[in-house]
Amino acid sequence: MSQAHSTASAGIPRPRSAGRAGDIALIAVFAAMLAAFAMMPPVPVGPAGVPITLQTFAIALCGMVLGPWRGAAATLLYVVVGLLGLPIFSGMSGGIGVLAGPSAGYILSFTLYALAAGLVARWAVRRFHGMRLGLALFVGGFGGSLLLNHPLGILGMSINADLPLSVAAVADLAYWPGDIIKNILAASVAVLIHRAFPDVLRRRGRAVASAVGAGDAGAPAAAGAGESREPGRK
Repeated sequence: MSQAHSTASAGIPRPRSAGRAGDIALIAVFAAMLAAFAMMPPVPVGPAGVPITLQTFAIALCGMVLGPWRGAAATLLYVVVGLLGLPIFSGMSGGIGVLAGPSAGYILSFTLYALAAGLVARWAVRRFHGMRLGLALFVGGFGGSLLLNHPLGILGMSINADLPLSVAAVADLAYWPGDIIKNILAASVAVLIHRAFPDVLRRRGRAVASAVGAGDAGAPAAAGAGESREPGRK
């Protein structure tokens, strides 16, 4: 009997299909979470009126929990659906026209931001726990924001709001305190999620494959427990 057949007979889903289904479900759930956070009332600030929102909290959480590729995919799905016209951006806006507004650079940076936070998260989860993990996740999230979200946001604000880069950069400083707080919260939530679901950053197919492999390895060991060992084997 083949391994695939014995796996199906035991009621265990095939690793590859289970992994894909799990990944798609997580991507969809986190994209919906992004849309939900964007619905919360924005607070416009600065000369261009770019609002303070909870979107960056949700984007950082996508990367910190799902890792780089699934986190980026969830964010990209959210951005694409919004650009196609669904009013899921801040202020119930949507459509390609948002790219002519002062928030365009921030929106276009979302996927890269989640990717950067996810890369650091994938590295940190393998090495740290507790407060050290939270600190590493915060550094990854806030660092990704400073390196990607803010520079592209400043550029978009300068171009679309017709502001000098220096003025746009000064206006962007108003978002830094909120970003620090949001990344602290995202890192704290992510630590709790990783503690409750330690395999969430592992590919689900691999997790199932490990379980199948462990079961297959355990069966011969149990069957051969009362038999003599072959010469030369330990």
